[in-house]
Amino acid sequence: MMRPKAEPMETPPLGMIVGGGLMPQRAAAAALAAGRRPHVVVLEGFGDPRDYAAYPHIVCRLGAAGRMLDWLRAAGCRDLVLAGQVKRPSFLSLRPDAGAARLLPRIGMKAFGGDDSLLNAVLRVLVEEGFRPLAAQTLLAELLVQAPGQLGLVAPDEQAAQDIRRGVFVLRRMGAADVGQGCVVQQGLVLAVEAIEGTDAMLARAGTLRREGPGGVFVKILKPGQDRRVDLPTIGPDTIRAVAEAGLRGLAIEAKGTIVIDRAETVAAADAAGLFLLAIDPAAAEWTQNEESIA
Repeated sequence: MMRPKAEPMETPPLGMIVGGGLMPQRAAAAALAAGRRPHVVVLEGFGDPRDYAAYPHIVCRLGAAGRMLDWLRAAGCRDLVLAGQVKRPSFLSLRPDAGAARLLPRIGMKAFGGDDSLLNAVLRVLVEEGFRPLAAQTLLAELLVQAPGQLGLVAPDEQAAQDIRRGVFVLRRMGAADVGQGCVVQQGLVLAVEAIEGTDAMLARAGTLRREGPGGVFVKILKPGQDRRVDLPTIGPDTIRAVAEAGLRGLAIEAKGTIVIDRAETVAAADAAGLFLLAIDPAAAEWTQNEESIA
């Protein structure tokens, strides 16, 4: 007796809440290529809904968490990716809808003191609400720098290496206070640190503060203990242009912790500008030695 042919199981859709930048666009395309149809919540004022016209999508302001989660549930989404550039809101600017007002007490006011504390609280509440937050790099493993080493043709000299060590020292201490992932160091002087303004604004400010002599370096690494499902350091061709315009000599990024968008184009842009692009392990002795002397 012949048994009826089993119907193929439908791959569950993937929920996405996205801000600005290329990374969430790449993640949506990668999900679709892997057979998972993205359902995208575009955050108003950060992402551009035209970039997601090929997918089911809605536009929501940050405070409309209730609408976001109800829409994703109705679409059958349980796995959820948060990706893209979003400026952290103040509590008073949220104007929560009814659903968000229900969630806010579980997030807590203290979470609004820093990016990581807020994101960690949001991830916890999403799990409580029945979602499974995934890291964007699960879709974009090829974009994650997997090992320390020089990515382009240009190598840092000893002065640049000293500035990288100084940057690592500063960022490890800033990160412990949940402030920033990047800084600019020139000849041992910290020209700028990344706070709420973001990378591009910090680099532009650093360019106005540069000193005579060898140019500075841009260092971007994870915060100590950072949850790797959200807000990984991300660079791309635009970052290279901003570093060049700031008069810097190169970038040091964290291996296994930094996403490089359009890597071939990014490396080619660094080479063309004469910038080094170096992936480092910030915990390695090479970058933590003599910390007392660089403090």
